[in-house]
Amino acid sequence: MALVVGLAAPMLAAGCGKHEAQATAAPVPAMKPAPPTPIDVKKTDVGGPTWDPEWDKTVELALPPEMLSGQVPHDVKRFCPAFYGMAEEDKRAFWAYFFQALAGAEAGLEPTVQAKHSQPEMVVKDEVTGRQARTWGLLQLTYEDQKRYGCDFDWDRDKKLKADDPARTILQPKNNLECGVKIMDHQIIEKHKPLLSGSGYWSTLRPGTVSYRVFAKQMTNVPAACRVESGRKLASR
Repeated sequence: MALVVGLAAPMLAAGCGKHEAQATAAPVPAMKPAPPTPIDVKKTDVGGPTWDPEWDKTVELALPPEMLSGQVPHDVKRFCPAFYGMAEEDKRAFWAYFFQALAGAEAGLEPTVQAKHSQPEMVVKDEVTGRQARTWGLLQLTYEDQKRYGCDFDWDRDKKLKADDPARTILQPKNNLECGVKIMDHQIIEKHKPLLSGSGYWSTLRPGTVSYRVFAKQMTNVPAACRVESGRKLASR
C-alpha cells in the first residue's frame, strides 16, 4: 500500500502542476478580422493570391502592447483618425489591415515572391547569406533581419531549398509577418520614428515615392472603427 501511495503522490503533484500551468496560460486577446484591401478584392474577382484571414490572427497575436497604446506616433491618424480612442480589438484589426496593405504594395499578396534590386542602397551584400541582398516574401524582408530584429529565419536550412520553395523559413507567412511586426515595433516604439518616414525600413512607407502611392491606395478600406464620427475623409496621399 505504501508503494501505491508513494507512486500516487508524485502523480498527483504532476497533475496539479499541469493544471496550474494551464490556469496561468496567457488568455487569447479579443480579435477582429480586417476588411479586404482593394488588391485583395480585385484578386478575389479575377484570380490570384489573396490574403488569408489566418494572417490577420498572425499579425494581431504578434503585436506588443506598445503598438496598441498611446506610444504609437500620431501620423497613424492619417489612416485611422480614431486610433487612440478605439477598443484594443479594433486597434489589432487596424494593424492587421495595415500589414495586409503593406503586403499588397510590397508583394502583391504573394508569399513566395522575391526580388533583386538595382537601387544603389540595395546592391549590398547580405551579412547572413554572404550574397547580394534580396528581399523575400509578403513584406519583402531579408535574411539580415534575423540578426537585426530576432526574426525566425534559418538561412542554413533555407539555402538547401529552391529560391521559391514555400518551405523556406523566410517565405512562410507567419515568420514573415511576425518579423514585420518586430521591425515596425523597433521603428515606431524603440526609435520613436513616425509611421511614415523617409528613413523607414520600407520604401512603401516613405511619402512622396511612387511605391508609397501604391501603398496609400491600399489603405482606403480601413476598419470602420478607424473613422471619426464627423465623417472626415481619410487621407490617401
